[in-house]
Amino acid sequence: MGIGVNYYCYAVGCVTVFRNSMANDNKKQENFEKTLFKAADKLRKNIDAAEYKHVVLGLIFIKYISDSFEELHEKLQEGKGDYAGADPEDKDEYDAEHVFFVPPKARWSYIHSRAKLPSLGNDIDEAMEEIEKENPTLKGVLAKVYARPNLDKAALGSLVDLIGNIALGDAVARSKDLLGRVYEYFLGEFANAEGKKGGQFYTPKSIVKLMVEMIEPYKGRVYDPACGSGGMFVMSEKFVKEHKGNIDDISIYGQESNKTTFNLCRMNLAIRGIDGQEVKWNTEGSFLNDAHKDLKADYILANPPFNDSDWSGELLKNDPRWKYGVPPTGNANFAWMQHMIYHLSPKGVMALVLANGSLSSNTSNEGEIRKNIIEDDLVDCVVALPKQLFYNTGIPACLWFISRKRSGNGDRKRTGEILFIDASELGFLADRTHKEFTDQDMQKISETYRQWRSRESKYEDVKGFCKSATLSDIEKHNFVLTPGRYVGIADEIDDGIPFEKKISVLTTELKGQMEKEKELNEEIRKQLGKIGIKI
Repeated sequence: MGIGVNYYCYAVGCVTVFRNSMANDNKKQENFEKTLFKAADKLRKNIDAAEYKHVVLGLIFIKYISDSFEELHEKLQEGKGDYAGADPEDKDEYDAEHVFFVPPKARWSYIHSRAKLPSLGNDIDEAMEEIEKENPTLKGVLAKVYARPNLDKAALGSLVDLIGNIALGDAVARSKDLLGRVYEYFLGEFANAEGKKGGQFYTPKSIVKLMVEMIEPYKGRVYDPACGSGGMFVMSEKFVKEHKGNIDDISIYGQESNKTTFNLCRMNLAIRGIDGQEVKWNTEGSFLNDAHKDLKADYILANPPFNDSDWSGELLKNDPRWKYGVPPTGNANFAWMQHMIYHLSPKGVMALVLANGSLSSNTSNEGEIRKNIIEDDLVDCVVALPKQLFYNTGIPACLWFISRKRSGNGDRKRTGEILFIDASELGFLADRTHKEFTDQDMQKISETYRQWRSRESKYEDVKGFCKSATLSDIEKHNFVLTPGRYVGIADEIDDGIPFEKKISVLTTELKGQMEKEKELNEEIRKQLGKIGIKI
């Protein structure tokens, strides 16, 4: 028996070690990024996070384009095969391969060699200018902030060393992918550090991933009219790669009104090798100066500002985009929705993050607009999100999925139906103030939506979680789309213990606790009495 027990314990131990090993592999990358960020943040000293992010992200960007350049430079120097007779310093060779040309004094090897010199800040600023001069698509995108007097040059040198050591010994291609993930992780951490302002340029990764998994942008035009730092585009590209699609089958279009955020976006896309030429910037923004007036997109993803009251609605009263009603000047929620519907192709689908008020508000024509959109059979699915998901607001939010593919086109015909999902109880606290979805949460939500749409549907309503409602159901609720109204409350699991027995156990426990309380009170009196305090 002892041998059997020992063998069993050994086997269980092996399984545990194996599982822990897999978990460790999954966490290894995140731990590396976290360690790197902590090290970089220690070097921040007295600089504000909003300013420091440009210092760090700019250096990661230079490291990335320099690695890409050096990889091709090496092939051109070897001169084998297609590269026979090529000049490694000919800019056209790099243009042909869609690689940024990096002049000698902007290459990472040169910058790294200057890390201990007092002129480092000026050297990096000059490198940024040289890169922009040689690559017109980056003009005005790179921050020249390294020579500022408030930036400690010794700390800057240490930061250059830190970033220079990313993925040492790995293949260059893997190193580049790692740099992309580091850039993305740092964006999220800086957004967290900046709080409300951080939410202006960054949508938490788990929300973006869920939106992309649900609308599945395999092929076509992807549009984000409030694109921030480009997270929707990066995740769409990841989705295509993970599903063995061709990245050239999607093209991206975007607009951003904040120049600093736009610069972060262009670097974020470039570091992923995504063509960002159709991502536009102007100060007026998508409402007043639509940079893609004629675009009809196959997929639209957006997380615009919640309840924006400063959107110049009074100047756009007669705009042709307001097919379903004129949005109130004091709230842009339905202006964003209608702007996106206007740009949706005849078979397009879109995912939009809005404040929960958009589901139920009846003020200033919003109820009428929502009713008209529902009656035009565009609303496919509504997901209620948990609180504390966003960096910039505690306002409860939801996801709207709008589709022009509801009469089939690969899925089942589902006109006159809307799927409601209440995900408000899902997620976990990633830190003291923010929640995230787990992979299992995202799979549960997206698979529910996928099954509901499928021709071979295995979908079933689940009390407290999801409900497929008809237009007549929604009409009974005065076109209010709050998922909780439709999914109901989950049934409590009966533990099989009779009520009388539960009460008996609880009252016995309570009696014991009250007696213990008396003993403790008496002990406190005694101890206080010893130091002359009477109660």
